[in-house]
Amino acid sequence: MLKITHAAGHAGVTPGKRSPDGYTEWQVTSEIVKLVMLELENYEQVIQKRIDDSTGKIDIPLKNRCELVNDWGANVHIDYHLNAYGSGWNNAGGIETYTYTTKPKEAAQLAEKIQKNLVVELGFRNRGVKTADFQILRETKMTAILIEFAFMTNQHEAMKMRTAQYQKKAAKAVVDALAAQYRLKKKQVVSAGTLYRVQVGAFSDINTANDLAEELKAKGYPAIIAAL
Repeated sequence: MLKITHAAGHAGVTPGKRSPDGYTEWQVTSEIVKLVMLELENYEQVIQKRIDDSTGKIDIPLKNRCELVNDWGANVHIDYHLNAYGSGWNNAGGIETYTYTTKPKEAAQLAEKIQKNLVVELGFRNRGVKTADFQILRETKMTAILIEFAFMTNQHEAMKMRTAQYQKKAAKAVVDALAAQYRLKKKQVVSAGTLYRVQVGAFSDINTANDLAEELKAKGYPAIIAAL
């Protein structure tokens, strides 16, 4: 069983975490979290949990987030972010994926898969897989990844990431990487199969038809009268 936790890195109320035109980072990353979790429901042996405030009204402190992830016993944690440079629109842009400074092997492998998929799906500049001493990576006990999907201070990237199309692309990149890293298998869809209809008889007299229908109903068989 693979236990995965997800978190939009900041809340909608977090000061400063927004584009120059006031669109919050959370408005994008929260949607990607939802899409990733929805798609992962199609895979076997996966249980998951969102550890940020899904309403965006509370910015849960990093210490508490780490405790939530550790206490739940997650095998993998993914933090979802948008990058920023300065306070106004500029040309800094691209995708980055982070692991902790010790660069654990499994985390590095997953990060490489996520980074590669995101570059293909989103088409933004590849800024590479990097290491950092981020608290959410340092104080969690499992494979932990932090993703910077794009720069919210880059108008081209920011506008694309606000669309459902690009949020779906981002989610697909993450899910495909998880599926490849952990060899996840999709759940089998159980088909209802072919249905067969049994016809008892056909009558020219409606009263005869009604009598037979009532007899069948009394014996527990559903009966419908239809004109041919």
